[in-house]
Amino acid sequence: MTDNPDEFIPTRQSLISRLKDWDDQESWRRFFDTYWRLIYNAALKAGLAETEAQDVVQETLISVAKKMPGFKYDPAIDSFKGWLFYQTRLRIADQFRKRRQAGAQNRRASDDAARTATIERVPDPASLDLDAIWDEEWRVNLMQAATARVKAQVSPEQYELFYLYVIKEMTVRQVASRLGVNAAQIYLAKHRISRLLKKEIGKLEKNGF
Repeated sequence: MTDNPDEFIPTRQSLISRLKDWDDQESWRRFFDTYWRLIYNAALKAGLAETEAQDVVQETLISVAKKMPGFKYDPAIDSFKGWLFYQTRLRIADQFRKRRQAGAQNRRASDDAARTATIERVPDPASLDLDAIWDEEWRVNLMQAATARVKAQVSPEQYELFYLYVIKEMTVRQVASRLGVNAAQIYLAKHRISRLLKKEIGKLEKNGF
C-alpha cells in the first residue's frame, strides 16, 4: 500500500501531458482504468447495447490517442470533462448511425414488418439528454476515484465499518453485531472517512477531474 494516494490518480493535467507519449503504457493504463467505465455506462444509458458501448469505449480511446500529440489542455478555455464528453458523444452518435444503416439494409433485403418496427424504435441521439447522462456518470466516476484514494489511507477494517453503515445503510446495532465493535468505533469511522472523501473530491475537482 502506498503512503501517497495521489500516485494512484494523478492530476488530469499531469496525466494528459504524459499521454502525449504513446509508449508511456503506464499512463495509458491509468487513463483507461479511470475513464473506461464512465464512457461505457454513458453509452449504455444513451440506449446502446453492450457490444455497441464497448465499441464506443474503444473508438473514443483511439480518438483521444490520435489527438493527444497536438492536444493542449487549458482549463480556462474548456474542462477536460467537457472535451472527453464531446469525444464520447461523437462515438455514441456513430453507433446509432451504424445501427440505422444496418437496419436500412435489412429492410431493403426483406419486407419483414418486424424488422421495420425495430428500426423505427432506434432512438435519435439528438433527442437524448446526453448532457444529463454524462453529468450523472461523471459524478459516479468521481466518487469512485475519491473512494479509491481514501481506501489507500485507511485500514480495511475501518473502511468496512463505513461501508456497511453508510453505503449499505445497516443500523449501528447490525454493524456492531456483525463486526464485533462498539457504536463509538462506527461513528468515528463514518466521521473520518466522510471527511476524507469530501477532501479528495475537492482535490479531484480542483485538478480538473
